[in-house]
Amino acid sequence: MINWFPGHMNKTLKQMQSDSKLCDCFIYVLDARCPISCINPEFLKVVKDKPIIYVLNKADLVNATDISSFKTYFTKQGQACVSLNATISGGTKIIINTINNIFKDRLAANKQKNVNFITRAMVLGVPNSGKSTIVNNLCNKARAITGNKAGVTRSKQWVKVTENIEIMDTPGVLLPNFDDDEKAYNLAIVGSVKDEVLNLVEIALKLIARLDKQLLITKYGVEIDKNTPNNVVLEKIGKKRGCVIKGGEIDIERTAKLLLTDFRSGKIGKICLEKI
Repeated sequence: MINWFPGHMNKTLKQMQSDSKLCDCFIYVLDARCPISCINPEFLKVVKDKPIIYVLNKADLVNATDISSFKTYFTKQGQACVSLNATISGGTKIIINTINNIFKDRLAANKQKNVNFITRAMVLGVPNSGKSTIVNNLCNKARAITGNKAGVTRSKQWVKVTENIEIMDTPGVLLPNFDDDEKAYNLAIVGSVKDEVLNLVEIALKLIARLDKQLLITKYGVEIDKNTPNNVVLEKIGKKRGCVIKGGEIDIERTAKLLLTDFRSGKIGKICLEKI
């Protein structure tokens, strides 16, 4: 069982509940490789009945058919859902357009009164889902601290996006307790749980179990089949990639890190860990 809920996350949840009173809507950032695992029930206390824009980030790492399926899933819940790659300049304009569309009637009414209505949105999500990258993209500059690892953003930040939209970036928050091991492992695989608190060999084996073995054959040139045990697959990858220590023994930890890094960067292929 994976459990990682440092003290700042609990503090953040309480602060978010307080700050939510200032918000008109919420930008809920999900890693497109495991969107369902990214849903944190604790956020329901924050959002309540206000509009949500689900953002399937890192969509470039997932097949279009999977993106389409998840868009349908979330829109059927009566909420907006968009997909994007936040690292592409201008890729987040769809979020601005969606916010303006949600509040178009109020915007029009205030325009007639010559009043500038400011829409305030809070950005929610698990660690390393790309929240701060989205905020930076929206602002066209690095106003929020980013990093390709979990737990980078540690404090709330209000930033102006347009004349009528302001965004609050928030630290990533995981569930206090995972009641579903599969979701916990998915989040660990994509990097939403700090590697430092994980057994990376175990996580790498969980990843192998979720992959089509042909992807690994193509990527690493290993001689395996669908019946090859996952630990043997990892060893063969290590041997192929030269992850060998004194005496010819496979450096299994180094191999695990290599496999996870290749997956997270999209080098193994466009892969979604979940189906609906």
